[in-house]
Amino acid sequence: MKAFASTIQVIVAILLSLLILLQQKGSGLGSLAGGGGGEFYATKRGAEKVLYRVTVALAVLFCLNAFVFPLLPDSE
Repeated sequence: MKAFASTIQVIVAILLSLLILLQQKGSGLGSLAGGGGGEFYATKRGAEKVLYRVTVALAVLFCLNAFVFPLLPDSE
């Protein structure tokens, strides 16, 4: 059981790192195509909103797995 939880933790950590790197502070996904030049603040829309929510969900999953992992029995 610990081997499975450990594998899940590594996969979630890699995905979480990639999603965080995809998000740029202070700019939206629209700036990738050259838009959003001088905007100060805008609400998250479309793919940016989905990316944000998936990142939050993975962060929660990562934390829950980290707290539960020590409680799992050793598999032999």
